[in-house]
Amino acid sequence: MNIPNSVTYIDENAFYGCSGLTSVTIPNSVTKIGKYAFVGCEGLTSVTIGDNVTTIDVGAFSSCSSLTEIFIGNSVTTIGYSAFFDCRSLISVNFGNSVVSIGSNAFEFCSGLTSIDIPNSVTSIGGMAFYD
Repeated sequence: MNIPNSVTYIDENAFYGCSGLTSVTIPNSVTKIGKYAFVGCEGLTSVTIGDNVTTIDVGAFSSCSSLTEIFIGNSVTTIGYSAFFDCRSLISVNFGNSVVSIGSNAFEFCSGLTSIDIPNSVTSIGGMAFYD
């Protein structure tokens, strides 16, 4: 699914439980992904986040059990608490070069992750951020 360029904010629970979604491309027009925006989208396998998103809020993609890859745009500074919690199929995360903070439990129970390349811009990693 391609979100239209006219969208600037994806609100809380906007796509809650949309199990039919298989991929999402968030355009550069979006600046924030709200709390639990895509929680429980069990069919989602790939997410590409545009270059103007600054915040991936609390639980935004939690429990997306089929998610295998994430491409995080270059303006994301904050990955919120439990943003990708329980994404057990997640294999790769491609961080943009502006991430400063990775919240607590952000990637907890992402047991499929085999390696992560955290950029030098990161100054804070919360507790149990990568706990399995």
